Amino acid sequence: MKCAICNEKECEGGKDCTGIRTEILGKYKGENYRIFRVAGEIEARHYMKKTRLEEIILFGKQMGYRCVGLAFCIGFEKEATLVHKILEKHFTVVSVCCKVCGIGKSKFGLRQLRKKGFEASCNPIGQAKILNKSKTELNIIMGLCVGHDSLFIKHSRSPVTVFAVKDRVLAHNPLGAIYSNYYLEKVFGINMRWINENPDCI
Repeated sequence: MKCAICNEKECEGGKDCTGIRTEILGKYKGENYRIFRVAGEIEARHYMKKTRLEEIILFGKQMGYRCVGLAFCIGFEKEATLVHKILEKHFTVVSVCCKVCGIGKSKFGLRQLRKKGFEASCNPIGQAKILNKSKTELNIIMGLCVGHDSLFIKHSRSPVTVFAVKDRVLAHNPLGAIYSNYYLEKVFGINMRWINENPDCI
């Protein structure tokens, strides 16, 4: 499959290019269907009207969740404080910092950012374990490192959604890299002529 570079996108009109439609339809039942239905309802009612944070709150409430988890990067400490306070107006909130357990990078033989002194490692599996133990019903990621977010999602027992991703170079707006002609051409090697010939792609 190369949907990203398909110019037709006939699936929007109902075409099944995969042959797995019947199999997939059978997957949308039980909890999967509830999540799918509520997500679709929020999209239909609030598309381009609500912020991502408002949508997360609506989703949690419509799903009947009472306890949500917030797994955040310590670099997002101030933002996480605000988000925690906003969420706790609607739910019981369990928030866990990425440095939880205070395990040194030296324990894993990891390179440190600073050359001297103790440096705690991120601990996404620990974050997931703590939220699992707290029986959160929805976990929210806020700024976890690339790869650490993958480990968190892998070990979370509850559904996971992303509120914010970390990109310190682009003010936490990773899409900026593909909206910048400089980045596209000089960093990623995308020919500007192709961009000019395909203006709808950006």
